[in-house]
Amino acid sequence: MKIANTKKIAIVTGGGSGIGYAIAEKFVSCEILTIIIGRNQQKLSKAKEKLGDLCVPISFDLTNLKSIPGIVKQIVEKYGDVDILVNNAGINLKKEFIKVSDEEFHQIILTNVSSIFSLSREVVKYMIKKGKGSIINISSMASQYGLPNVIAYTASKSAIEGMTRAMAVELSPKGILVNCIAPGFIATDMSGKAFDGDQERKKKVLSRTPLGKLGSPSDVAEAAYFLSSDKAGFLTGTVIPVDGGNSVGF
Repeated sequence: MKIANTKKIAIVTGGGSGIGYAIAEKFVSCEILTIIIGRNQQKLSKAKEKLGDLCVPISFDLTNLKSIPGIVKQIVEKYGDVDILVNNAGINLKKEFIKVSDEEFHQIILTNVSSIFSLSREVVKYMIKKGKGSIINISSMASQYGLPNVIAYTASKSAIEGMTRAMAVELSPKGILVNCIAPGFIATDMSGKAFDGDQERKKKVLSRTPLGKLGSPSDVAEAAYFLSSDKAGFLTGTVIPVDGGNSVGF
């Protein structure tokens, strides 16, 4: 039975931590019923404790593509039509190019690209019926320029940006806006691990970032909320860098 309210309903994948959690936190603070999907039950439970009643955690492995239609159907039947989908979940692999196995490469593509395609396709089926919706994909500045030792991650995030444009062209006439955020270097647990023991890399990152600092997950969350709001009603097919100017720095 659907929950009777007039609130918007959002799905945020990878919403248990980092950027995904910050987006969920922003949505909840703006009275949006936010369903967070992730694999780590402990992180989801902690997020639920902090965010309260407007946060609904669902433990689900998005690489289980065959089960995605069923989980979306369950969500819609229980909570109502999804207004906003944020495709944030993703994994990284830092490894020298020639040492990346086919299996490792395919796993990154499965998690970061195929699951986004499948989840978006199923959610869009319901959005089309409503004639309205907003999809926000999260890519990375890795798609904007070459970075060493992240070949699979870079390929996946480049694919996400291409899908964003293709989805926007096809879905916008149906009332569904599709945009993408490309975060720069954001202070999260994932980036912390990447910089551990690599102060030279961190120094290089900060030296070419005009704002001279790492971003925070809330910076990305604010952009996501804007794109999901009526104020962004004439924006679709865009890729917005939230990077402190890193992509134009020298």
